[in-house]
Amino acid sequence: METADRETRAELSAWEGRPVRWAVRLSATGHDLLAYAGVRPAPTPLEPGLGERLVELAPSQMTALRVFVGLAGELKSPPATGLAEQVRTAVYDRGARRWQLRLTQEQMESAAYGFWLHRLTGSAAEANRFGRDYKVLFIPEPRNSGSAALP
Repeated sequence: METADRETRAELSAWEGRPVRWAVRLSATGHDLLAYAGVRPAPTPLEPGLGERLVELAPSQMTALRVFVGLAGELKSPPATGLAEQVRTAVYDRGARRWQLRLTQEQMESAAYGFWLHRLTGSAAEANRFGRDYKVLFIPEPRNSGSAALP
């Protein structure tokens, strides 16, 4: 933070039309700190819109979902359109200890796929909780590959 000197306060007083006795300005480091801390514009209303559903995720589920949307460019089946934005703008309810998102059915199915990937690489708890709470699970389709008989 940078405190305004006497000359700057005099200019501000003339601009405001009243005495300005104290003023500060964020330094470049201060701006970067706010960006890094995730200071965002006011959250969008959590009332789900048409075709959306309010979804509340435990912190471990949100972590898994962030990994999934973070890998979007590397996946053959990337997250559904808009899921990354919903994850980025999610609101944390401290009382309930849950992240709140508004997801479409397509985004919920995509999230279930991300939880399934997480299940295969670590913990099944996130996918199980999502399936139990929202009745959405990813179940891979069995392959009918017409495999050749082994000799």
